[in-house]
Amino acid sequence: MTHISWKAVRAGLLAALVLLTCASPARAGDGHSGEDSWLMLTVTHGETPSTGENGTMLRCDPPRGHRHATDACAELTAADGRIADIPPREGVVCPMVYAPVTAHADGMWRGRSVDYTETFPNTCTMTARTGSIFAIA
Repeated sequence: MTHISWKAVRAGLLAALVLLTCASPARAGDGHSGEDSWLMLTVTHGETPSTGENGTMLRCDPPRGHRHATDACAELTAADGRIADIPPREGVVCPMVYAPVTAHADGMWRGRSVDYTETFPNTCTMTARTGSIFAIA
């Protein structure tokens, strides 16, 4: 006759609970967890990117950390994380006012490093070219 103590059962259940809690489920289809898709975003006035650590952290899967996270993550997904490949918004007319802004993104997209910096003539032009990604103000 086999005898199992309550202590052994409790230890086994605790171990199972720890494994279930700590394990992150794999996403079907892309083979990536959302934690490797994140960008630190900054927008600075002028032609020099921010050197500080202040900015907005955009995380995808699930989208969070950014006021337009759902839209920004969808745009990044469509462009495979390549900000320069996001198609310009159609029908946007921006003023010809020179008030430069520099957009900078640094992070990871599905395991690939992202480092993007571009200076635009004004905020309208930046938004027309990069969609929701740098709409952080």
